[in-house]
Amino acid sequence: MKTDYRTIRVAAVGDLHYTRKSQGALQALFSQATEVADVLLLCGDLTDNGHPDEAHTLATDLKSYVKIPLIGVLGNHDHESGRHTEVREILSESGVSMLDGSACEIQGVGFAGVKGFCGGFGRQALQPWGEEIIKRFVQETVDEALRLEKALAKLETTLRVVLLHYAPIKDTLEGEHPEIFTYLGSSRIEEPLNRCQVSVVFHGHAHGGSPEGHTREGIPVYNVSMALLHRAYPDRVPFRLVEIQK
Repeated sequence: MKTDYRTIRVAAVGDLHYTRKSQGALQALFSQATEVADVLLLCGDLTDNGHPDEAHTLATDLKSYVKIPLIGVLGNHDHESGRHTEVREILSESGVSMLDGSACEIQGVGFAGVKGFCGGFGRQALQPWGEEIIKRFVQETVDEALRLEKALAKLETTLRVVLLHYAPIKDTLEGEHPEIFTYLGSSRIEEPLNRCQVSVVFHGHAHGGSPEGHTREGIPVYNVSMALLHRAYPDRVPFRLVEIQK
């Protein structure tokens, strides 16, 4: 029973990978999240191939089983078919607050989100040098970091929660092959998290990574990829529940 108004209970999961045939598949997850949390975060790859009909299937289930506020960001799979704008609109119309360089507030807590992008971490991060296509690749990550910082700047709340798809730190990628870290996230996204004193961060994408880590400034970061949560906590329904003290 959710009775403690001094906290907000945040449930988070990513990488649902809904297909046309997924209807009802996550009823237990959605129903239990509704019972124990005040808000449910969806951290990208909500559809398997970015098809509108996959989004419609997910939207139907969300409307049927989730009775708490929903906030989401898209992932790379949601962009696969080039119809991500339609996917976003379908989910928005079903009641999901879809963040894309934007922010919202629930129960006095601010939420900001972007998809994020890849590029690597620290000294191994890809640099904007050489061919134009490399410069554009790096600029995409820089632009995502700037959009996240602008979204956070809009929030007047002390408590700030960030949703991403791509990882902002290496800690939550441990378990993946190091050769693909560059494609799983970017430390450029970590910079606005530290500057804006974010309370907690959730991301998906790294199915084979680790459940949690911290930024350089000690901000907790949770990898909530559903496949990872299944593997790490096989006796639990696969979402992460975090209580934030107000």
